[in-house]
Amino acid sequence: MRYYLIAGEASGDLHGSNLMKALRAKDPDASFRYWGGDLMQAEGGTLVRHIDSINFMGFWEVLKNGLAIFSAMRMCRRDIASYRPDALVLIDYPGFNLRMAKYASTLGIRVFYYISPKVWAWNSSRVKTIKRYVDHMLAILPFETDFYRQYGYEVDYVGNPVADAVEARSCRGESAERFMERTAIPARPIIAVLPGSRLQEIHNCLPVMLSLARHFEGYQLVVAGAPSVGPSVYRKYTGDSVPVLFNETYALLQQSAAAMVVSGTATLEAALLGVPMVVCYRGSWLSYQIARRFVRVRYISLVNLIMEREVVRELIQEEMTADNIAAEMKSILFDAGYRHKMLEEMKSLEQVLGGPGASGRAAEKIAGCLGLD
Repeated sequence: MRYYLIAGEASGDLHGSNLMKALRAKDPDASFRYWGGDLMQAEGGTLVRHIDSINFMGFWEVLKNGLAIFSAMRMCRRDIASYRPDALVLIDYPGFNLRMAKYASTLGIRVFYYISPKVWAWNSSRVKTIKRYVDHMLAILPFETDFYRQYGYEVDYVGNPVADAVEARSCRGESAERFMERTAIPARPIIAVLPGSRLQEIHNCLPVMLSLARHFEGYQLVVAGAPSVGPSVYRKYTGDSVPVLFNETYALLQQSAAAMVVSGTATLEAALLGVPMVVCYRGSWLSYQIARRFVRVRYISLVNLIMEREVVRELIQEEMTADNIAAEMKSILFDAGYRHKMLEEMKSLEQVLGGPGASGRAAEKIAGCLGLD
């Protein structure tokens, strides 16, 4: 079978690569063409466009890059029409992917959506588009099945692929000594800094996160660098005093006493690895003001959304200050009861998600719908 996949950001690249691997196990003759990143490219097939060129976040950021995005959409439509895949597999990235779903349906191509757009948070009118143009939705958050059911649309919950990635991590069992030696990190307790994978997240959040260093002299800050972002972007803020590690996020978290994490998939990764954290986010003023008026959820981190309560503290926009981060980090590191409660909640999160296997279950659903069982 011929598969066309579209991922628009780093987390989509990760989940897309695992899905490609699972699809190939079900369909040894699978042929892939895709928009994605380095991880998907490592699985073979043909990379059409790298996520570096289409990864925009926030209302203002999307607006000012509108011409580039619409040009990419035209290119994608032409490429889909030329390739004529048996299945179009869309991975989150709704502003772009829902348009591709509509286009593919006019060509009679089966459309699968893996990792639902966050229509439960805002713009629920998109459900109409999904019902009309998406043949099968493969959801990764437990509450999404009930959300869609109220609109008369049945979806399949396949589990969360982050659990797959965490389970399959190559650094499992690595000692602290080996990690320090391998990465040339000094043998001191670590506070991990995960400033996101988008340039605007890094520019808005990393300087404030790094200011924590003066509050915790007994600890060292170590930044998890996104593979799609050049070292010079981080060096502008870290200088030579704070290490930046690339392609080492799980290994870094595994050896960290705590973490500061920009909201996103990384919050779930840190929780599943049992790392107490504070969640940070600061966007552009305009994007934030618009979001305040339209977003309908109480939380921004996946950990809190899934558990439907505050498991980890969220510091958003004007609340994201050095003093507030420091106060929360002191509770995480030095208040044993507070730390223990957060860790217990993270264990409960694992049970709610249902463990690893999402990529395989998603591949099974797609293969079954294509008659490959």
